[in-house]
Amino acid sequence: MNSFEFNKIAGALLFSLLVIIGVQNLSSVLYTTEAAHPLSYPVEVASGAGGDAHGDAGAAEVEAGPTLAQLLASADITKGAKVAKKCAACHTFDDGGANKVGPNLYGVLGQPMAQTAGFNYSGAMTDIGGTWDFETLDIYLQKPSAYIPGTAMSFAGLRKAGDRANLIAYLNSLGSNVALPATE
Repeated sequence: MNSFEFNKIAGALLFSLLVIIGVQNLSSVLYTTEAAHPLSYPVEVASGAGGDAHGDAGAAEVEAGPTLAQLLASADITKGAKVAKKCAACHTFDDGGANKVGPNLYGVLGQPMAQTAGFNYSGAMTDIGGTWDFETLDIYLQKPSAYIPGTAMSFAGLRKAGDRANLIAYLNSLGSNVALPATE
């Protein structure tokens, strides 16, 4: 290897380094980032077990909201039927209706969990046991995978408590007619 070849290799490496540094400097000139404005909205994080002012205030807000019994007392069955359309891709609501990807939900309130005839439930669902009551259904509909880890139901859940209450009232009107919980 003579000195001319060595100079070509060294020159190529130095040129590549110069191009990389040049691109970095050019991109920092074209795309500048600004620091967050001090008057912007703060992001509050709920505390863990220790509790702080923000975490305690968040817990008080949750407790100050209406209870499930209050929401069910003012629930609208027609709005619940509209919410149920999200479920209609996988479930039927007719008396004696066929099972689809999910079981028929007619008369589900007050019934044992994972007991619809002719439907093959996931192992996680059959292991949970219990009865579909208002509270259980509310927790389940909020986020099914959190309540029953390993469930085959891929529905993300209903975040709004009012939507869940309307849906539960609608399901109750479909053959269950379980007495609503008493409000305080």
